[in-house]
Amino acid sequence: MILSMTGFGRSVKQWNEKTITVEIKSLNSKSTDLKVRLPQRYREKEMDIRTLVMTQAERGKIETSIDVTTPEGGIDYSINKTLFKQYYRDIKELSDELEMPQGDFITGILRIQGVVDVPKNGMPDGEWQVLKSAVQEAMDQLVEFRTTEGKAMEIDLRERISNINQFLREVAPYEEERINKVKQRLQQHLDDYVGKENVDPGRFEQELIYYLEKFDLNEEKVRLTQHCEYFLQQLESNKNQKGRKLTFIGQEMGREINTIGSKANSSNIQHLVVKMKDELEKVKEQAANIL
Repeated sequence: MILSMTGFGRSVKQWNEKTITVEIKSLNSKSTDLKVRLPQRYREKEMDIRTLVMTQAERGKIETSIDVTTPEGGIDYSINKTLFKQYYRDIKELSDELEMPQGDFITGILRIQGVVDVPKNGMPDGEWQVLKSAVQEAMDQLVEFRTTEGKAMEIDLRERISNINQFLREVAPYEEERINKVKQRLQQHLDDYVGKENVDPGRFEQELIYYLEKFDLNEEKVRLTQHCEYFLQQLESNKNQKGRKLTFIGQEMGREINTIGSKANSSNIQHLVVKMKDELEKVKEQAANIL
């Protein structure tokens, strides 16, 4: 089973007169990047929330948003009006004195420490339990989302690998035909430039074998088949984090397909190589989004 790195979860809980809303979304990323946005009142629990999310999210670009509202639509803070007015008067006085353009001071003043008052008392244990429950519920939804998307991705990946194997099998009939063409072309060149009577048949066969060994595709075909089998084995693995390994296997598959293309010396084989590359690119795109 595979899990997608993309996911979304949302939970809404009530505590007394407060409505606590938790939203967690994740996107694919090579590294772990967790951002948490929460009210100032909950800052004391930020590390606990991060631990709870990261333990289950594991990898990806993860954004966690927590909002608290009251029945009146307010949020858990108040404005120090006296301090706000003092800042406003002082800034306006300076602005007039320096003949500066009159701008909007409100946003800047609200960011000054102390203007927005947050309750200083610690979070009640009951509220923390409700918050933690909301975070866990949102995480459960995110994991469920990842699992569902992962199942669809696995079906697609299996189909792509099956197509690569099929195209690889279709290479075989053209190999013998290619060798015969190469042999005939070399023989014709020798006859034209050296003369048939001047060619040693035994030496010609030795040189031909040496030449054709450079175009032999057997090793690449065997390795590509093994990579495809290993890729499917990893899909069935019980490990959660397998995206990096699948990406690496995909890179190794690409090496073998490229080598087959460079040795092809056949338009028919080259067409099959192009088809394999197309399927592999889709595999790589999917693997980049796997946990």
